[in-house]
Amino acid sequence: MKPRLLAFTAVALAAAALSLAPAQAADRPNIVFILADDLGIGNVSCYGADSFKTPNIDALAKSGIRFANCYAAPLCGPSRAMLMTGRYAFRTGMTGNDSGALLNPANEIMMPKALKSAGYVTAQAGKWSQLPLQPGDWGFDEYLRFKGSGTYWNTQDRGKSYTLNGKEKPLGDGEYLPDLMHNFVVDFITRHQKEPFYVYYSMAHIHSDILRTPDSASDSKDLFTDNIVYMDKLVGKLLAELDRLKLRENTLVVFAGDNGTVPGETPRSTVNGKVLSGHKGSMLECGSLVPMIASWPGKTPAGKVSHDLLDFSDHFPTLAEVAGAKLPAGVAIDGRSYLPQLRGQTGTPRDWIFVELGRHWYVRDAAWKLNEAAELFDMSGAPFKEPLVAASAQNGHAATARKRLQTVLDQLNPAGGIVDPGDGSGRHAKNARSNKKAKKAKQAKPAE
Repeated sequence: MKPRLLAFTAVALAAAALSLAPAQAADRPNIVFILADDLGIGNVSCYGADSFKTPNIDALAKSGIRFANCYAAPLCGPSRAMLMTGRYAFRTGMTGNDSGALLNPANEIMMPKALKSAGYVTAQAGKWSQLPLQPGDWGFDEYLRFKGSGTYWNTQDRGKSYTLNGKEKPLGDGEYLPDLMHNFVVDFITRHQKEPFYVYYSMAHIHSDILRTPDSASDSKDLFTDNIVYMDKLVGKLLAELDRLKLRENTLVVFAGDNGTVPGETPRSTVNGKVLSGHKGSMLECGSLVPMIASWPGKTPAGKVSHDLLDFSDHFPTLAEVAGAKLPAGVAIDGRSYLPQLRGQTGTPRDWIFVELGRHWYVRDAAWKLNEAAELFDMSGAPFKEPLVAASAQNGHAATARKRLQTVLDQLNPAGGIVDPGDGSGRHAKNARSNKKAKKAKQAKPAE
């Protein structure tokens, strides 16, 4: 059998397996996944942020579990692909913001399709720009998406219009797109309150352009803070709507950031008076360490802080298990369900997480980090410092950690997967030809 046909057959079998999942889901919770854009731990007050207050997000944390060690990719595109597929970038090809074209429904199954097989209605609201095609092509029943990132007003070139269920709509003068997104989500959950729903709410905030919000004072000198405050307000408004509709008790709400804070805002995005190591786009700790909170009233223990390691591949198997959906067959799912932790149980926490961007990657456990260049970092002072350990160091713990983490990297073998087609940074492809070559290689590669 030809490799391309083999890949297609594997995904077809996966789709068939999904169709056999139980359809009766009346007793399963609704799921709302809120993904903030460019929001690091230094921007959320319940994570110890010094300069910003997020009372509604803090209240969500008090009602559920705050995860202290959740890792995305350092840029939004790879994070979102990992979130939606449960698979690492070297498997999907989404190694950077420039390689989304490598994702294809013939090769990958995303979360909404899996949850639909369990009887869920699905909706997407907000950012989709780095991922290919339309949200509906991946299983979302309804969607409202905007162009690019950080889109708020029609005064922006990319804000002249948005797409609603495949149709382009003009954004009117004075209309604030995040408010339209909120209204879309509320309308969707109101119409579908009698059946289990999954909403992927991919916020515009707080990605640049950093513009005034409807609540900004005319003479505001700190629009970045205004945007954090408005984002937090929208989270609170959505939770209030779930309460009003009497849906909150049967709804799992997950809130997370997609990567670290933008570099220009890191000097004041401190935690407990200390500057964090890394920022969006970097392979340092806070390029990928993100806020992540889960609240499911009556199921998650209130006010708990978990120090278990999570990465973004874990969301897919967790939400599938919550929904009673089957995972795709015939492909490697890298994530591990944290549903036991949501229920207050110990579960089987990860020993390590994996982060990849472009042609760079690392594996990290609770105390050490090893990258593709065989550089070992001491993470005991994270998230504030992560000193490089000399290769010649004779420290027994360091030597043991190096060996242990190298074994993990050898087993994953990222270099043997789909290699970043661009300049290696994960940001820009060298040329269209390299993307074409990579796409061809992806199509010829058997599904895992």
